[in-house]
Amino acid sequence: QVQVVESGGGLVQAGGSLRLSCVVSGRIFSGYAMGWFRQARGQERKFVAAIRLSGDQGYYEDSVKGRFTISRDNAKNTDTVYLQMNSLKPEDTAVYYCSAVVNTGRGTWTPALGYWGQGTQVTVSS
Repeated sequence: QVQVVESGGGLVQAGGSLRLSCVVSGRIFSGYAMGWFRQARGQERKFVAAIRLSGDQGYYEDSVKGRFTISRDNAKNTDTVYLQMNSLKPEDTAVYYCSAVVNTGRGTWTPALGYWGQGTQVTVSS
């Protein structure tokens, strides 16, 4: 059974930091790049960051470049992806989700496989 569990969100003041984690059981993500998406209230879910299977390079949406860092851990029985978020801004407030992703060209990363967790809420106060 596949489980996707995001955690690490919370309430933080502007300029603060959070580290999000996403643990995926079942190894179904093991052959894929992994990514983070976020959905602010009333808006569509949008791409934030992605990391290749090798873990050697991250890709970022422009507004988070230089502030967020994505990493992954391909352990024996699970796949874990992290998102270190520094210098947080109120506009980063959203529910954050992780997913397997594929590169569909021109720097676009698209969710793959259709597995999502419940998300983790990040709230940044001004």
